[in-house]
Amino acid sequence: MKRLKKVTVRLSESEYIHLKEQSFITGFKMEPFIRSLIEGCNLKPSPPDSYKDLVRELSAIGNNINQITRLANSAGSVSTAQAEQLSRLMREVWTKIQEYA
Repeated sequence: MKRLKKVTVRLSESEYIHLKEQSFITGFKMEPFIRSLIEGCNLKPSPPDSYKDLVRELSAIGNNINQITRLANSAGSVSTAQAEQLSRLMREVWTKIQEYA
């Protein structure tokens, strides 16, 4: 989308600093931040970088759970070892979530 209209707004020093801080907190540059506010978006702080690590770890654990589930579905039952492994993986998920909370 081409943006052809330009709006100039004068801000006080404190207003400008506040604008910069708010745009930084959300992870937006100032222009997209202002456009989002105009559109009525409810902006939230961007998650910390450590959440990327959490998502990666939870994804790996989820893949392991899916593999065990596929094996259980094909066999028609779950072995004691598989059930224990699923339980351990779920405890690991909760531990990871609590570390980041």
